[in-house]
Amino acid sequence: MSSPNHETVLILDFGSQYNQLIARRIREQNVFCKIVPHKTSFEALRAETPSALIFSGGPASVYDRRSPSCDPRLFSLGIPVLGICYGMQLMAKELGGEVSGSHRREYGHAELLVDQRKGIFSNLPSKIRVWMSHGDSVKILPKGFEGLAHTPNTPYAAMGNPTQKLYGVQFHPEVHHTEEGDRILSNFLFEIARLGKKWTMKSYCEEAVERIRQQVGKEKVLCALSGGVDSSVVATLIHRAIGSQLTCVFVNNGLLRKDEEKKVREVFGKHFKMHLRVVDARSRFLRKLKGVQHPEKKRKTIGNEFICVFEEEAKKLKGVSFLAQGTLYPDVIESTSSFGGPSSTIKTHHNVGGLPKKMHLKLIEPLRELFKDEVRALGKELGLPDEILGRHPFPGPGLAVRIIGEVTEERLDLLREADAIYIEEIREAGVYDHIWQAFSVLLPVKSVGVMGDERTYEKVIALRAVTSTDGMTADWARIDPVLLGQISNRIINEVRGVNRVVYDVSSKPPATIEWE
Repeated sequence: MSSPNHETVLILDFGSQYNQLIARRIREQNVFCKIVPHKTSFEALRAETPSALIFSGGPASVYDRRSPSCDPRLFSLGIPVLGICYGMQLMAKELGGEVSGSHRREYGHAELLVDQRKGIFSNLPSKIRVWMSHGDSVKILPKGFEGLAHTPNTPYAAMGNPTQKLYGVQFHPEVHHTEEGDRILSNFLFEIARLGKKWTMKSYCEEAVERIRQQVGKEKVLCALSGGVDSSVVATLIHRAIGSQLTCVFVNNGLLRKDEEKKVREVFGKHFKMHLRVVDARSRFLRKLKGVQHPEKKRKTIGNEFICVFEEEAKKLKGVSFLAQGTLYPDVIESTSSFGGPSSTIKTHHNVGGLPKKMHLKLIEPLRELFKDEVRALGKELGLPDEILGRHPFPGPGLAVRIIGEVTEERLDLLREADAIYIEEIREAGVYDHIWQAFSVLLPVKSVGVMGDERTYEKVIALRAVTSTDGMTADWARIDPVLLGQISNRIINEVRGVNRVVYDVSSKPPATIEWE
């Protein structure tokens, strides 16, 4: 993804839970960056021609036998390096300093006292409230380094070697709990690394179009179109690049929201005038899912079946060699342990870890390194209407991961109706656009109720709504209780088989946004 048209910052993943936040904060300043495994070879990293490196934090101690490390030659590339938490400790150790276990561990807020208001602390206050999360700390600085800041518990809470442009901070500037965190990163990017603000959605769009043209040549592409934001942006971007060489395939797998097929036909068939093929695969997907209850197996079953359908459709057309997908950066991060780093896999996304090992089609994934809000910005650059860009995210496995337990046609119909009522109500109340994602979940339990003076024993629907920026972290939405009561009343009265509605008040982390 690196390009001569913009500079690239590489983030080496040492297992930090905050890796994605580092990437977010850098991209927000119009600088392109990406996360790479700490095991990436020196030659491969150098081939990326990075303008700067950032070493992430991590849970290990630098003196653990199996602790992640890096090639020391990275410090001799002549480019600026910023080590964060574990990254600072690793830098100190590799360059001849000393790290020791802290007798006073720091977790949470701490007062940072800036000793030298220059370099990464240029034009910043002398006292900054920062977020700490460490046990070990730097005891002796490497040769050529100087202490830049301290806390009451940590003598070297920041260090720097201005000559070699090597810096380290023991705290986490990427989290919002750290005051001036954005300005600290900004100083590193623009004062130390001397980067320009060259990465914009306009430049990304131009580069992506050119890459697609070079990759595809005169061959044809199938685009997996769901009607959601991601696949809509992918379809429009690829259509701009290769025009009639693109055929969009919409698969009705029976796991969709209410009236989804009708909306896709209207928007892409009539409005955008793209080649659109609609495949009715409802029965085959339900057959494959019969008896499947484990969420990971659901995702992989659906991912495999999707590929089978697309490969069958490709055979009906001549010259199709590529499959385009709306895979996003969070999909890759959650499915593949941060590009093979020590971070843990959260869940398998059907279009990443759920893909079969053998595929006859080559993949095109132009959004693979974008976050959700960046995809919406790209869509706006492409001229997509707000009615499409403003839609809430919908998972590739669809309602299958919103039905806890086995997926059946009866349970799908019930959930579809409940979800339609929910979305209709929050739209009419004017809160839909203020929520990142809202949906209903069918629980695998029944509860006792009373209807018409008679006992009932029926299903339970959970309502989920979250606020977020990029989907990597999220908080539960504070919907007006009066509106929630109205939604609950409608679902119980209008959806036969439901007698109880509950509201999910979990944040991410520790929960994920979807239930499965």
